[in-house]
This record gives sequence, structure tokens and C-alpha cells, in this order.
Amino acid sequence: MFNGVAVILLAVGAAGCLGAGFVFQQRAAQRAPLADFLSLRLLLDLMRMPQWLLGIALMVTGMVLGALALTHGEISLVEPLTATNLLFALAVSRRLGGQRLGWHGWSGAALLALGVTAFIVAGQPSGGGPHAGALRHWTVVGVVVGLAVLLVGVAKRSRPTVEAAVLALAAGLLYGLQDALTRTSGQLAAEHGVAVLAAHWQPYAIAGIGITALVLVQSAFEMAPLRSSLPALTAAQPLAGIACGVGFLGDRVRMDAGALAWEAAGLAAIVAGVVLLGRHPALPSACAEERVRRAAGVERAGV
Repeated sequence: MFNGVAVILLAVGAAGCLGAGFVFQQRAAQRAPLADFLSLRLLLDLMRMPQWLLGIALMVTGMVLGALALTHGEISLVEPLTATNLLFALAVSRRLGGQRLGWHGWSGAALLALGVTAFIVAGQPSGGGPHAGALRHWTVVGVVVGLAVLLVGVAKRSRPTVEAAVLALAAGLLYGLQDALTRTSGQLAAEHGVAVLAAHWQPYAIAGIGITALVLVQSAFEMAPLRSSLPALTAAQPLAGIACGVGFLGDRVRMDAGALAWEAAGLAAIVAGVVLLGRHPALPSACAEERVRRAAGVERAGV
């Protein structure tokens, strides 16, 4: 039903929805009370904002498209394509703010596009390999979750702009793991029917990881400008997803020396392009210091 072109279109469509959704979410989150930072109350407050609800609707649409792509394609193919969500975020922000793309933006876009192309062409991602045993499976999952927990601890002791980037990095790792579990669930449903998912742990883990990552992302969006958080989120998600795909889902990429060199160069170009685009002036740049002053004002008012 789905060929390679359809999977690519689904992944790019997911990237477009995710990128636009992140912009609207951040524009709303920066107006949320700082007292709700890293709390589920933050989501309750954001639910009252139409702009945030629009962003969530776009993100959910992107996640559905991404789930379809993951069900019918390899995660090592889909994840680099969804990393282009930053291009769409930049386009939406440019439209809202009227900022030209310029040399800086075009350079980041070119690096991102070339990096995705290099990784896919060199690696030739394919599925069909044997899934890992329980030990390797849970080792990979444990490493990803452990790194995310460690990053959250580091974020709490950092200044606002660094804190936002580290929280987004943790969320990106969790979203990459969520994508891997989404692929597993999609394959189970395709083979045995949707009802069988109720008897497996993956759907429940997907929900828990999704809520946790959402709180981390919205807290990062609340604390600092989008350019402080979205690059880390966008770079971490495909790296974690590819690691899970190769680590326990049976994805295969070429492993000869020449292919590995190009794959590494492609991933490095993706990260560099994401960072360049994330620093572009077109992305929302609400001042993090203003958020700190607001927090100090809240504390003084409460004394």
C-alpha cells in the first residue's frame, strides 16, 4: 500500500506539521506562568490558549503522519526527514515576523538538506533485520531514558537559555524513543489487529513518554526563545530514533568504511544545519532575561 515515495511524503508532511506546531506552542508558552515550570499544571494553563491548542493540533497531525511513515518505513529513513521540521518552523516564523532568510538561513537549510541526503544515500536504510533480544532492547531503552533524566537534572542547575536547550535535548531523546516504540506498535497492529495493543506495554509507554516529553518541551518553550530550544530538540530526536532503530528494531545501514564516513558526515551536517537555522533571527526571540525578571517579580509579590 505504501511505497518508498509515500513514506518520504508522509515523513515530510509530518515535519511540516511539527515545525508549524512548535512555533505556535512556543508563542503561547512564553506567556504561561513561570510558577508552572516543569509541572503538569503548565499544560492545564496552556489549554486555555487557542494559539497553543492550534499548535498541539498541528503537532498531533504531524505525529499521526509520522506514525504512518514509521509503520511502513524504516526509522533510520524517517527520522532524518522529520528533522527538517526546523525548516518549516523557520518558514512559519518568517511569515509571522517578516524576517528575510538571508545567507545565514540558506546555509543552514543547505546543510540540513545535504546532511539528510548524504545519510540516506550512503546508509541506504533498510529493515528486515532480526530484532534484538530483551537484554539489548532494554539496555538501549535504559540508556536513552537515563540520559534524559540526567539532562533534566543538569538543566535545573543551569541559566535559563542553557536550561531550555538541555530540557529540549532531553525531550528530543524521549521523542526518538517514542518514535521507535510507535513503529513497534504499528507493526503489531498491522500484523495482529489494533485490539492486540491493549495486551502489550508499548502503547502505555508511548503515552507516558509523550506526556513527559511534552512537559519538558513546553517548559523549555516557556523559559527561553525558540532558537534556544528547537535546535536541540530537532537534533536529538533523529539521533535517538536511529540509535533505537539500529539498536533493537532490526534496521540496517551500510557499515563499510566509506559508507560510515558519509553517514557520520551526513549526521554532522544535519546537526550543524539545525544549529545554524536555530540561530536565525526569524525564529521567535522573546528575551529569556525578561522571563527571569518576571520570575523575580512573582517571588517578591509572594513575600
